[in-house]
Amino acid sequence: MNHQTRLQALSTFLKAQRAKILPESVGLPAGPRRRTPGLRREEVAQLAGVSPTWYTWLEQGRDIKVSTSVLDSIAQVLQLTVDERKYLYALALETGPGASLLKEEHPEISPSLQRILQELRFCPTIISDRRYHILGWNQAAAHVFLDFQQVPVEQRNMIRLLFTRKELQRLAVNWEHFVSGFLAIFRAYYGQYVEDQWYDQFLEEMRGLHPDFHRLWEESRVSSAPEVLIQFRHAKAGKMLFHLTSLQIQGNADLRCSIYTPVPDSPTDAKLRKLMEQSVPTGEMQQ
Repeated sequence: MNHQTRLQALSTFLKAQRAKILPESVGLPAGPRRRTPGLRREEVAQLAGVSPTWYTWLEQGRDIKVSTSVLDSIAQVLQLTVDERKYLYALALETGPGASLLKEEHPEISPSLQRILQELRFCPTIISDRRYHILGWNQAAAHVFLDFQQVPVEQRNMIRLLFTRKELQRLAVNWEHFVSGFLAIFRAYYGQYVEDQWYDQFLEEMRGLHPDFHRLWEESRVSSAPEVLIQFRHAKAGKMLFHLTSLQIQGNADLRCSIYTPVPDSPTDAKLRKLMEQSVPTGEMQQ
C-alpha cells in the first residue's frame, strides 16, 4: 500500500478498536452523555500517557513520528491481541518483509505438502499463499467446496471465490461468519505486507464485485490463525460440521494450510465419505 493508504488504514483501525472498548473495562464511568460507543480520543490519550492532540493526529492519519514504546501503551489501552498489535505496528511503523519476499509471487508446493494433502483424505484441505491464491487442494475439498480445477487459475483466489461464487455463498449456514475468518487472516497479511501494492488493488476490485464487501472488510478482525466451528449446508450431503484449523507453513514462501476436520460425534465424516464415493471431481492437488 502507498504511504497515504497506509495512514488511512491505521486511522480506520484505531477508530474501530477504540469503539470496542467499554469505559468501565478501563476504570472509567460509562456516563449518560456518551453519544458514541467506546472510549473518547482524549480518554485513550490519557490512559496511554500521550497528549490528546498527538493521539488525535495519529487517529486522523496524519504523518507524524511514532515510537514502539508509545504504540505499546496504545495497544494496551485498546486491549489488542498479539495479531492486532502486529497489525498496528506494521501500519504505524511501515515495517514490511523486504523486497525479496514481495517478489515471491508464484510459490510452489513441495512434495511433502502434496503428500500431506493426500494423507488428509477425509479432511478438506486447501493450500494458499499470502494473497489467498489457492495453490493446492485435496479431493475432499473439491467435494465440499467446488472443483477448483474448473476455475481459471487467475480466479483461484479464496476471497474472490467466497464473494463471487453463489455455490460458496449458499454453502455456509452463516455466510458472513464464514467469510469473517478469511478476512481476519487476509487483514493480517495486509498489515504484514505493507509494501505490496497488490492488496490495495485487490481490495478496490472486490468492493466493486460485491455490495457487502466494503462493510465486511471494515468490520473484520485481525487474526493470523483463527480456529472456528463452521456449519455447512451442502447441496448433496446436507448439514455438515467442521472445525477449521489454519496453519502457517514454515519455509521460504508464506503459505497457509487450511484444514477442515469433521466434528467428532457428528455424521459429517460419514456424509463426506459417502459423498466422495458417489462422484469424483476432475482435479486434485493442482498448482
